[in-house]
Amino acid sequence: MARKTRKLILRDAIKANLIAQLEKNHTTGQYYIDLVDDYMEMWDAKNSLTADIKERGTKILFTTASGSNVKTNDSVGDLLKTNAQMLKLLDSMGIKPVPEDDIDDDEM
Repeated sequence: MARKTRKLILRDAIKANLIAQLEKNHTTGQYYIDLVDDYMEMWDAKNSLTADIKERGTKILFTTASGSNVKTNDSVGDLLKTNAQMLKLLDSMGIKPVPEDDIDDDEM
């Protein structure tokens, strides 16, 4: 059996945390689970965009018929848009940041 990567473990933990917060807020149902799945797809996209920026940088060299130029990596703008959409989705689900102290109190 293959071991889970750190990224997959983190992904599973985030998804479980989002579902737990929905349940705590009494906002349950398949509609909300689908929204969590949408959020996780955006989380995957965000990670891919971040990896691209780390690999290629914020500025990239491109060549046209008239010569070489530097432009902003498209992943930079896409990352900003994805992050904004992720925040909107959390807001639409009624999920707010929970202080660490509150998490610890709930688990005891």
